[in-house]
Amino acid sequence: MSTQSPRSPQTGKSTGAAAMPGQPQGKGSWQRGRWMLLLIAAICAAPAIGAYFAYFVVKPTGGTTSYGTLVEPQRPIPDALVVTGDDGKPIKLTALRGKWLLVSVDSSACDKACVTKLYFMRQVRATQGPERDRVVEVWLRTDESKVADVIEKAYPDTQKLIADPAALAAWLPVDAGTTLTDHIFVVDPNGNLMMRFPKDPNPSKIKGDITKLLKWSSIG
Repeated sequence: MSTQSPRSPQTGKSTGAAAMPGQPQGKGSWQRGRWMLLLIAAICAAPAIGAYFAYFVVKPTGGTTSYGTLVEPQRPIPDALVVTGDDGKPIKLTALRGKWLLVSVDSSACDKACVTKLYFMRQVRATQGPERDRVVEVWLRTDESKVADVIEKAYPDTQKLIADPAALAAWLPVDAGTTLTDHIFVVDPNGNLMMRFPKDPNPSKIKGDITKLLKWSSIG
């Protein structure tokens, strides 16, 4: 049996290992591939970035500064943040990516201030017209107590999820002198916490901010 290396019938030289089609050849090719992945990631994030830039930096003619406080830097939903739904099954909060989230934090007892926030979130979503399906209301409950039937019936479309208060405190920033339960937060479709509304907010101004975000963003 011959032990000679295979040779090209045309050149008589050893062919060696053949490169797979589409396989990067050399350091330069790998670098180009890496830059291509970064470009794709930037393109995917561009709609949300564009919305923030157009609204909070350029500001359309006649526009005003936002009512809500822009969270900088943005805070992604922690991958380890697990919540429990009405069915008792744990899910990651990141599963809600893909929609604009209006988020409120309160105990399951839900006092007057809690109900007021739930009402504001419901009305803000409802007033978005055909764009309302891009918005989801989320009530993050800090205990496992039963929610009153009157609240369940009044807010059937609100996601009522049980979450660890310590995990929420580590993720959600608050204004000086306030607590988590004082605010309504906004999370973008990429899962980034990006805005916080003040204690005792003006619902008309919340509506204005959400309307502009939906207008200037094509995601969610």
